[in-house]
Amino acid sequence: MLDGGPADGMRVKVADRPRVVQVTYPCRAEGAAAGVRVEGVYVYRLDHGVTEEPLRYGFDIACP
Repeated sequence: MLDGGPADGMRVKVADRPRVVQVTYPCRAEGAAAGVRVEGVYVYRLDHGVTEEPLRYGFDIACP
């Protein structure tokens, strides 16, 4: 379960227990060349204090 940030409350299934989950969100781009896309990137880090399902990933506001 993702906690905080733009994907707050979203549940995702992941293999194993990755330390970091990256969420991307498409952005509008005016005047972009064909095939170019822009995405906002958000990082969520595994909360090691949670030992039971569902695992929690907290939004890392410091990551660009």
